[in-house]
Amino acid sequence: MGFNLIGLIKAAVLNGAPLLFGTSGEILTEKSGNMNLGVEGMMYMGGAFGLAGAFLYGNAMGDAANGFVAVIIALVCSFLAGAFGALIFSFLTISLRANQNVTGLALTIFGTGVGQFVGELMRIKVGGNVTVSNALKDAFANSIFPQAMQDIPIIGQLLFSYNPFVYLGLIMAVVMAWFLNKTRKGLYLRAVGENPATADSAGINIEKYKYIATIVGGGISAIGGMVYTMTIAGSVWNHSALSGEGWVAVALVIFCLWKPLNSLWGSVLFGGLLILYLRLPIAFIPTQIYKVVPYIATVVVLILVSLRQRKEDQPPAALGLAYFREER
Repeated sequence: MGFNLIGLIKAAVLNGAPLLFGTSGEILTEKSGNMNLGVEGMMYMGGAFGLAGAFLYGNAMGDAANGFVAVIIALVCSFLAGAFGALIFSFLTISLRANQNVTGLALTIFGTGVGQFVGELMRIKVGGNVTVSNALKDAFANSIFPQAMQDIPIIGQLLFSYNPFVYLGLIMAVVMAWFLNKTRKGLYLRAVGENPATADSAGINIEKYKYIATIVGGGISAIGGMVYTMTIAGSVWNHSALSGEGWVAVALVIFCLWKPLNSLWGSVLFGGLLILYLRLPIAFIPTQIYKVVPYIATVVVLILVSLRQRKEDQPPAALGLAYFREER
């Protein structure tokens, strides 16, 4: 079987789409100074609740179910699930000033458990696999562009043949970069993550910005779990399918140097590395070696960034630190 470069690029983009959402959500969170290591749990919740929303809608409407409506329902359900998990994290770390690392790991356990519970509960209720109709699957997996555009040699396959979440993720990353770099509220948010004491002195509401960024970031990350479940996993619940995606997203945040636009190509690169063992297998290299390559790449980037010591490539200065106003 010959090597298919276009097929590898397409697969990398499709597998990178869930990572793009998971990474972008965590970048927004960390820009506020909060480090939420619960991305894995939120993606599990997003996958389970997103599928549940589309599944229940499809069952209720039967043949009258509309694919666009199912996609919107899945997006809303997954976002709300992740936002709820992030709200718990925010309350514990911002209001109660609990340790962010410990709380994030606890959220991973909590979110994974909730997601698996919801998924298995649906599976038991229906007495088999939890999935949506073929018509609804097509709405999640098929391209939004006409077939004529997809049939354009090379360009059609590389630009117009992806599911709607690829293009939604592209727009989201661009808008997030614009918000963080070009708007007043975005600059306020970055100030909160860099030096909350100074931002507080300037009249910026620290808790408000941290809460909003963390909750919205958690919702965006959870959408990544839904995208994985509804596209890569074939709109079928599999309690182990999402395992590890959240941790790859956390590593990708570091690899992308906390920059939303970098997550566009970074997610494609990591998506390609994750499925490289399927597309370019080498007999004497175990599958496990392929799967640790993204983490090795992240460590290399960390070393290079540390050696260069450029401020714009460093994490927010107050990342992971609780803010005590009385110590200002």
